Formats: sequence, C-alpha cells, structure tokens
Amino acid sequence: MFPIVDTKNTSAVRSVVEHAYATLYPGSSDAWLTRLFNGMEAFFHGNQPDFAPSDLPYHDWEHTLQVTLCFTLLLQGRASAAVEPPVGARHFELGISAALLHDAGFLKTRSDKDGTGAKYTFCHVLRSCAFAAAYLPSLGATDVEIEAVLSAISCTAPANEIGRLRFREPVERVIGAATATADYLGQMASPGYPNELGNLFREFEESDNFLHIPASRRVFQSAEDLLVRTPQFWYKFVRPKLETDFQALYRFLAHPYPQGDNPYLDAVETNIAEIQRRAAQVNRPARTLVL
Repeated sequence: MFPIVDTKNTSAVRSVVEHAYATLYPGSSDAWLTRLFNGMEAFFHGNQPDFAPSDLPYHDWEHTLQVTLCFTLLLQGRASAAVEPPVGARHFELGISAALLHDAGFLKTRSDKDGTGAKYTFCHVLRSCAFAAAYLPSLGATDVEIEAVLSAISCTAPANEIGRLRFREPVERVIGAATATADYLGQMASPGYPNELGNLFREFEESDNFLHIPASRRVFQSAEDLLVRTPQFWYKFVRPKLETDFQALYRFLAHPYPQGDNPYLDAVETNIAEIQRRAAQVNRPARTLVL
C-alpha cells in the first residue's frame, strides 16, 4: 500500500512524524512539532486572522503533508543507515519546519482578493522564506536556526543549485537536500498525480496571466503540453537532480536499505507510465522542458 498513511489526514501524518521523532530521539520533547503542526494547519485552513485559507487545487495542504511524510521517512531511513553527518533532534525539527513551510508563500493575506495564490507561483519560494522568517521567531527559533530553515526552503526552487547555496554546516545541506527530494517525490509519487496535472497547469496559467507573460514565452502552452512533457521532466531533470544535487538521499527510502524496494520511486515510475500512456493519445511531439 502506498502511501503508508492517508495524506489528507493531518493527524495520521503528524503521528508518523511524532513516532519517528520519539524513536530517533528518545526523551526529547515534541512541543516544537506540536506547535508547528497546529500553526501551519491553521494558516492553510484560514484559522489565522491575517491569512485567507489556501485556495490552490494542487499546492494545497495535502501536498505539504505529502512532502512532510516523505521527508520524515527519508530521515528515518538515513538514521538507520548510520551515515555521516548524523541529523540531531534540533535539525530534525528544523527540517520538518522547512517541509511544512516550503509552500507557505502561496498563502494570501485576507486583504488580497485578486485571484488565487497560484499567481505567486514564480516567486512563492521567496515568499515562503519571508513567511518563515516572520513566523519562526514566535516558536522561539534563533537567527541561526531560521537561516537553516530558509536555506532548506530555498533548495526547493527548481532553478537553484544546492552547491551554490550557503550552509553553515554539512548537516544543513543534508536537510536542504532532503526537503527538496521530498518535495519532488512526495507529489510525483502520489496516486493522484496523473489526474492532478490539469490543476497544476491551471496554477501555471494563472501565474503567467498575472505576470502578463506572452504566450510565446510561457513554459507550458496548454494542459496537454504539460502532460506530454512531464516524463521528460522526470527523466531529464528530476532524476539527475536527485542523484547529484540532492546527494541521492532518495536511496534511504528503500525498505530495507539498501537493496529493498523503494516505494516512492516505484510509485513515480507507475505514474510516469500512466502519463506516457495518456500522452501517446495527444497527437503531437513532446518538446524538451527547459526551466
């Protein structure tokens, strides 16, 4: 069964995270995780006075939970493999913070009545960093800890190369690579991914319209264009990035490590095969995706 829990269920994902934390760091308080989950769920559901509920069909709260779950399982697998550098309790908390905050930049303030948060697609990573920098002090994060979370969130920007980003210590680079790995695999492995591509295109389209990008310069010309080019996106962009820039951390999702099946990669390949089947029905050649 994949995924192992219902990612529409906050309590289910939260239980996996808290169990992993208690197992990896016996005796550590989960107060930070509790406040973080409660706070971010409230923001995404509009239960905070200054922010409207998330109104995106694709980058919604479930997507955030998918990323958080994948991140947690990856760190569990990495801890079992006992590789260096180890991820301590505090960096685990900061990593979960990055996972839960990485798409907060799509949220709108209540005074923002124009369109949906999709209009911020091409600047949402910067907005997520700004959101995190404003929110994390309320949880007691230090400047150095906030910087670590912002670096991890920045790793999720497709155009960013992790090797060019600044990290204070090697473990922060691990957290950043794990966050970015989980961002790609969490969504692309979702059983509903092939059916969600239409929603993803509509988010790109709204952002293009908001920025007045002419049709000739748009990354995707139509929902069919996105569909046809997604397999190339996986094989030519995501897979190489997982292997190199993201330190091949996806390997730690294998169960058992290192030779066992990797449910996330298997689920992505199943989705890509279905997308290729659908794309074959679109009567035109695929173009190479350029980011």
